[in-house]
Amino acid sequence: MEYIIIIISAIFVNNIVLAQFLGICPFIGVSNKISTSLGMAGAVLFVITLATIVTWLVQYYVLAPLGIGFLQTIAFILVIAGLVQMVEIILKKVSPGLYSALGVFLPLITTNCAVLGLAILTIQKDYSLLEGVVFAIANSLGFAFALIIFAGIREHLDLMEVPKGMRGVPIALVTAGILALAFMGFTGLV
Repeated sequence: MEYIIIIISAIFVNNIVLAQFLGICPFIGVSNKISTSLGMAGAVLFVITLATIVTWLVQYYVLAPLGIGFLQTIAFILVIAGLVQMVEIILKKVSPGLYSALGVFLPLITTNCAVLGLAILTIQKDYSLLEGVVFAIANSLGFAFALIIFAGIREHLDLMEVPKGMRGVPIALVTAGILALAFMGFTGLV
């Protein structure tokens, strides 16, 4: 039951983008088309899950035993950057098709604050490794859910007559705000 609460809470109630405002840059920048949003969502799911596992292991088997927990943020940034580079190199050699499909999205994930934010939140919530992985996957799905809905709305807005001063980023921010308000309706769910 605890895992179901983590999943529902991460996807709907405490959505990483719409409630916690992490990952706004790719949310606004990559959400012009549903196809690019799907690619970004898949890449984020893979990297966040892998980064959560590795950073959890680093925290509990390196930083905490050595008493250097104050280096958590720096260590996690280095781990995430190295992990993304390693994944990129491995995918390029092992699966060129998947590498080309994710190509542009992998380097963008290094600067996605949602990856670092989820790694830190997993430690702050004192989750076990399994709970942390469930938390990471659920938050990635929440990110994907919000991103794909937002991309669909933006594609629809491109077909509409939007006032000149509201085209582009202004209407995107207003739409994101309305979408965040819609997700607030799930607040009492969990």
